[in-house]
Amino acid sequence: MNAATKPVLLAALLGLAACAQPAPPAPPVVDPYASVGGGAVFQGDLAGGTLTAEATAQYFQTTVGDTVLFPADQTTLTPEARAVLARQAAWLTRHPGFTAVVQGHAEETGTREFNLGLGARRASAVQEYLVANGVAPNRIRTLSFGKERPAATCSDESCYAQNRRTVTVVTEAAPSQSPVAQVPMAQAPIAQAPIAQAGAGL
Repeated sequence: MNAATKPVLLAALLGLAACAQPAPPAPPVVDPYASVGGGAVFQGDLAGGTLTAEATAQYFQTTVGDTVLFPADQTTLTPEARAVLARQAAWLTRHPGFTAVVQGHAEETGTREFNLGLGARRASAVQEYLVANGVAPNRIRTLSFGKERPAATCSDESCYAQNRRTVTVVTEAAPSQSPVAQVPMAQAPIAQAPIAQAGAGL
């Protein structure tokens, strides 16, 4: 390298150094639990809407539990059934905007009439338990399918045990409609049937 090229090379190196980008500054550290007024308060982001997730029919079905099983030919509530129904009653009490239909079912053995009656008594037993635990009677109605809608189809005890059940189906009640003003109907003239003349057609 001769003396004439040294200044050119030095200028090029200085030019490259001037174009180099500085390292970005580190992001500031944010304490989401910053102290405010002598206490720690969470100030970070929190997804909304999670507190009302249980107010759905799907939550009732999957988390609360909508099915109660019965022993053969029985309408007596077992301790397991009472535990499920206590959760149902608590949920219905927390969510007064829902109504419930208790569907009674039976296994395939027995006559159609017997199983319809058995399903109705099972549904009534569930309804009475829910009412006794604080649910308004006018929010619950019962329905019996007897053996017409089995949960499992086979001819042994493994299926019979699944079909001896009640299923509580909840539905969000429609908002009440505002009263409709009574509009008097137009008074249409009433057609008068001709009075038969005495002796006419004789």
